Amino acid sequence: MHAQTYATTTLPWALRTDHLVGSMIDSSTSLLAAQKHDIVRFAMGSPAAEAVPHAAMAEIAGRVLTADAFDYGATEGDPALIEQLVAFCDAFGEPTSPDRLVITSGGMQGLDLACTLFVDPGDLVIVESPTYTNGTATVLSYGGDILEAPMDSDGLIVEALPELVARAGRLPTMIYTIPTFQNPSGTTMSLPRRLALLELAREWGAVVLDDDPYGHLRFQGDPVPSLRALAPDDPLVFSVRTFSKLIAPGLRVGWVDADPAARRLIINAKQAMDTCTNVPNQRIVAEFLRQGLLTEHLASLADIYLPRKIAMQTSLERHLGGRVRTTDPEGGFFLWVTLVGDDAAVDTRRLFEIALAHGVAFIPGPALSANGLFGDAMRLCFASSTPERIDVGVQRLAGALDAARAEL
Repeated sequence: MHAQTYATTTLPWALRTDHLVGSMIDSSTSLLAAQKHDIVRFAMGSPAAEAVPHAAMAEIAGRVLTADAFDYGATEGDPALIEQLVAFCDAFGEPTSPDRLVITSGGMQGLDLACTLFVDPGDLVIVESPTYTNGTATVLSYGGDILEAPMDSDGLIVEALPELVARAGRLPTMIYTIPTFQNPSGTTMSLPRRLALLELAREWGAVVLDDDPYGHLRFQGDPVPSLRALAPDDPLVFSVRTFSKLIAPGLRVGWVDADPAARRLIINAKQAMDTCTNVPNQRIVAEFLRQGLLTEHLASLADIYLPRKIAMQTSLERHLGGRVRTTDPEGGFFLWVTLVGDDAAVDTRRLFEIALAHGVAFIPGPALSANGLFGDAMRLCFASSTPERIDVGVQRLAGALDAARAEL
């Protein structure tokens, strides 16, 4: 029997496929899995394996995963989880109500829902530069135009936005920000800038996409009120949250907190995506919250992540002192590392290739900019490696940088 032959050799791609850029961060998971040699993994922004409360969740699963947990659930979320989430948010200074909440399949679905509701092809979207590549990839997939805005040690330079917008010749539809322990820089937007950002958004009628996966992971300094807390009833603030960094990324459970008037549309959009978020995992998270375990767990994470941040800074000084400049976050997962002096001539995309062969992985700066900026910078995750392992990785990174310099 002969195989069928087809005259058409190309597929009828939708126009939007031109904007599906993917994510180097997510792709690094498969890339690293394919390596046969030892790799110190500074690339993925994952919690430490020992920071995931496996035993508690396994015990909870054995009790709450009854037969009905494996049926379809309400699109807006399991009632038990929404009830516990309201109590959790209230306790941490972000008072909310059930009519504001929709449970999502991780934070990424929250970003997708925001773009579904608010971004049309050609709309201008302001993003921090650098920023989370999956966020900009989502905007681009909906045909949005990215306008990169600069940052400093106090986060997004809000005072630069009016001039940027004036040069663009049109107002933004959305402003995408990761205000606390930003990915990838680790910086936190100051309180004056948060207030100024909210004021600008109101003046322009722009939605503030408030993406805050790391805000509960503070291990130094004083808390800054979230955008959600500063503008509790502002319909322009669309807040995206997730349990991926707080409990475990494999749960794929997050939530959006938005104006009640938007909830019906959010539910409609989600029903076109996945019907409902994983019900068994929602039940596990709800019980984890009900027992007060998340509050205890968050307190313990500071004892894990602060020593790791210090270890990475110490190792960078020991092995690359004078060759790099780093941010100094008070929480979260990341250091943003910039090559200085003669080393700044090294492109971190090439350094990534060399470093992988040396046994260490990171995310090069251009991957975190829609316009491919920051060729002299890289994101290092300190959260998922022990201090001893961090030192090994930084030593390997120093060797890779020497090899990259030799190629110039």
